[in-house]
Amino acid sequence: MILDQGAEVFKSITEFADRENTTGASVSAIGALSPAKVGWFDFAAKTYKPIEINQQCEGLSVLGDVAQGDDGNASLHLHAVLGLQDGTLRRGHLLSGSVQPTLEVTITESVLHLHPALIEGLSQMFQSQTRKAASSCRPAITSDRSTNGRTRVG
Repeated sequence: MILDQGAEVFKSITEFADRENTTGASVSAIGALSPAKVGWFDFAAKTYKPIEINQQCEGLSVLGDVAQGDDGNASLHLHAVLGLQDGTLRRGHLLSGSVQPTLEVTITESVLHLHPALIEGLSQMFQSQTRKAASSCRPAITSDRSTNGRTRVG
């Protein structure tokens, strides 16, 4: 999807995901924004410290995902590395941005719906299966003359 000048990044991608019933996808984008705001998450305060960018900046790397929110609608999570005219960078959680002049967005739908409860359940199931497989596949360790005293696993 190509976003034109003036489009608001979150609104445009979220509306597309809702319209297409996208509940799990990865997102990547390149292009330019002005203005934009990224944030650094202050874990102790449980809030983002905003970094305002009031000039055109290049979206060198914009990555994230679309998941299904608790309300059933698309929930967008993006991180960005933005390059400024002087070569410096601003980076963090993308909080907002208006396209200037264009932003090329690629959305790759996942076969699984990205919902926090589902992800947690799959993680627990995977850990359980991994423990079972590991306990049943313990190799025999032997030493004999045919290996010149070296240990053989198998």
